[in-house]
Amino acid sequence: MQNSTKTIDFKRYSSIKIGPQLEVLVINEIGDYSDYQIIGRANNLLISPNTKKKFAILGEAFDYIRQEGDLLYVGCATTSGKLLTYTRKNDIANLEFLAKLPGNMGGLVKMNAGLKSWEVFNYIHSIKTKDGYIKKEDVEYSYRHTKLDTIVYEVVFNIEYGFCKDKLKEFNRMRDNQPHMPSAGSCFKNPKGDFAGRLIQEVGLKGEPKGGMSFSQEHANFLVNNGDGTFEDAVYLINEAKKRVKEQFNIDIQEEVIIYK
Repeated sequence: MQNSTKTIDFKRYSSIKIGPQLEVLVINEIGDYSDYQIIGRANNLLISPNTKKKFAILGEAFDYIRQEGDLLYVGCATTSGKLLTYTRKNDIANLEFLAKLPGNMGGLVKMNAGLKSWEVFNYIHSIKTKDGYIKKEDVEYSYRHTKLDTIVYEVVFNIEYGFCKDKLKEFNRMRDNQPHMPSAGSCFKNPKGDFAGRLIQEVGLKGEPKGGMSFSQEHANFLVNNGDGTFEDAVYLINEAKKRVKEQFNIDIQEEVIIYK
């Protein structure tokens, strides 16, 4: 399967419903694409209409799930929902936290996504890049972060059996307080010992609009698009939250959302 290109309208494609129309590279062959930013399903991205960045997505060649012995090989174009369905059907444990966690596995691996203490890297055996397989212990990772500056084409999980429906219900319940309006997911990482949502609420930004954007009334750490939000509105609120939290609490909150200017 060869590489190709496609036009993506980020105002429709991205979860926050902001961005330009751009020609995007569709990667179906492993190689060196260091000039490109991989965007996956654009679930945690905020892209400027004036960006000069070059973007790419992984194509169908990397959408697969394969079991070999006690390892599960997952192509990084595979959606979290597809993997969750597979683990439920095959009684595989530990990935129940993927419930209502949108995106492709490449993006979830890159940001070590998860819910509270459950995160992707807890269950990884290795990852595959253009340089071959890399063991988990040779990857620098932490809460909502990995030090990976290359494309991840495949993630390999250790298999344990015993899919837990009660855990699945619990993870679904824990996500029920998240807003259903367009957003890029959690806007800020939780600082150690605190919650970004609490800090944003304390500085008076919960529900406070700027143009078509606001921090959600349901969960203050979700920056939501109320219908006609712009890149400028979003960046203003992100910067305002950082400034107010620093002034009031002397805490530097870090974005979880990835911004391409």
